[in-house]
Amino acid sequence: MAARNGLPKIHTVSLKKQDGICHDDSAPTVKAQTIDELHSLQKKKSAPTTPIDGTLSSFASLSEDERQKQQLQSISASLASLTRETGPRVVKGDPARKADTPKAASHDIHHHFTPTINVSDSSLKFTHVLYNLSPAELYEQAIKYERGSFITSSGALATLSGAKTGRAPRDKRVVKDATTEKELWWGKGSPNIEMDEQTFLVNRERAVDYLNSLDKVFVNDQFLNWDPQNRVKVRIVSARAYHSLFMHNMCIRPTPEELENFGTPDFTIYNAGQFPCNRYTHYMTSSTSIDLNLGRMEMVILGTQYAGEMKKGLFSVMHYLMPKRQILSLHSGSNMGKDGDVALFFGLSGTGKTTLSTDHNRYLIGDDEHCWSDTGVSNIEGGCYAKCIDLSREKEPDIWNAIKFGTVLENVVFEEHSREVDYSDKSVTENTRASYPIEYIPNAKIPCFGPHPKNVILLSCDAFGVLPPVSKLNLAQTMYHFISGYTALVAGTVEGVKEPTATFSACFGAAFIMLHPTKYAAMLAEKMQKHGATGWLVNTGWSGGSYGSGNRIKLPYTRKIIDAIHSGSLLKANYKKTEVFGLDIPMEIEGVPSQILDPVNTWADKKGFKDTLLKLGGLFKNNFETFTNYKIGEDNKLTEEILAAGPNF
Repeated sequence: MAARNGLPKIHTVSLKKQDGICHDDSAPTVKAQTIDELHSLQKKKSAPTTPIDGTLSSFASLSEDERQKQQLQSISASLASLTRETGPRVVKGDPARKADTPKAASHDIHHHFTPTINVSDSSLKFTHVLYNLSPAELYEQAIKYERGSFITSSGALATLSGAKTGRAPRDKRVVKDATTEKELWWGKGSPNIEMDEQTFLVNRERAVDYLNSLDKVFVNDQFLNWDPQNRVKVRIVSARAYHSLFMHNMCIRPTPEELENFGTPDFTIYNAGQFPCNRYTHYMTSSTSIDLNLGRMEMVILGTQYAGEMKKGLFSVMHYLMPKRQILSLHSGSNMGKDGDVALFFGLSGTGKTTLSTDHNRYLIGDDEHCWSDTGVSNIEGGCYAKCIDLSREKEPDIWNAIKFGTVLENVVFEEHSREVDYSDKSVTENTRASYPIEYIPNAKIPCFGPHPKNVILLSCDAFGVLPPVSKLNLAQTMYHFISGYTALVAGTVEGVKEPTATFSACFGAAFIMLHPTKYAAMLAEKMQKHGATGWLVNTGWSGGSYGSGNRIKLPYTRKIIDAIHSGSLLKANYKKTEVFGLDIPMEIEGVPSQILDPVNTWADKKGFKDTLLKLGGLFKNNFETFTNYKIGEDNKLTEEILAAGPNF
């Protein structure tokens, strides 16, 4: 039978439901009259939360509107111009959504705050605050508004840090006032380059004016230090979603309850890195300036978008604040065995700190920054900042697997269509990095703190080939080598001969310490003595000759050494002393050839060994001259003990 248009008529057959062939997929229509209304149904509002412990704070008794208003007042105060004594008109939300901007004449329910003093053009506009956004929201902001932001094949966000792809230590300044002049380490060897208060305020005003001129700013309220008794509240104000997501990963993320009761921050960062400093300003030597004011507890960033400046700036602050509480701040990795034995790992770049502290048989407390208090060791950070150059699944499976949604990939190169990252490509920089939350590491210990350390391991990659693979240190030796912070890097080729170059970085992190190195060393010795920790010097460098003639100590041997330290078996070994450095070296370690334990045995040229050993000893002595005039301990006894623990020839 044909239909009216001449086509065959379609016959439909009613099927029983139990036949399972035809399903009714129809559903009620959506409760929306317009497409905008439909979109509004897609996102639900977060319900207000209350503190877990049931205690009522000053915020808890407030209504939601009042709490939001106080929060915005706090943010406006952070962005206040010191000369105009007022902050901007702030409102929560994305300016791209017109509904988020309240109209001055209307009586609406949007959460915004207008200061009472309005004497500048900034009072004519609202600054939109994107407050503690989630990674998903920050992805949207980065991809939509920041050129060079892409989602890679693994789900990570690839970003560019602009012209600067690393820290600029020569452009970092610290305000020298009556207090810091006495407390901080100044002069030869110190990372602290002075500036005065007035110059800081000029740069602060420049940064705040730039941030207030924008339609929107990102604000992160977060914590430092997993020890709840000694955590520090930090606020980061930035102009880029990349910076906000980076700090979301690197600082400790507050719970909704903690965020409700955050209050006033202890420290604030103003990241106006897209805007340069004025080179005619006093103390400025380039268009970049990273300024730290410990009196105001503020940091200003101008002229660099490299996110690592924020991370290390906060680390410098902790190096100042924590020792005031008798807490030792440390540039180290830390892990813990299943029996609760904690180890600290110190080491400069290339020594194997990350590789050796990441152990599948142990829990990771943290990979870079820690505090040692009266209750134990705690991680300062909430994330990891790993190098990506030449990264592979085989070499670093944990880091490889951590590069997923939520991770920031800095300055990496990826294939245009597949978005697969080529970690060997150095087109942008060799300093490619990944920033991810510490929970992305499978064996991370959450919360990130543990008991007092049992072992303190100082790592050095000795390219001269004269330090033993492992030495047991007494307290004075531990302090000497901790202050020295030695490793050796391989220099370039000169007429076909490669020469190693000694590198010393006090406390294995000279760029970030604020006080004199001997103060940190004295605290380390005191805590080691009090809690019975043992010091070890582990050489992951060369054996049988210097770089070019000898061979790198095999990683499996170093792992066996570290295992013997963790298990306690190395404490029971028989020891003998070495020449010049006077180090105690074990006679045997299970799984390690005994002949390599004393480096002189591995050198065919014995005279060459002695000459190289004396050369390295001389380099240590020359480096330590910077610290010899600093008196510590009663009657200067501690200084004399430390000096006596160095090379003797």
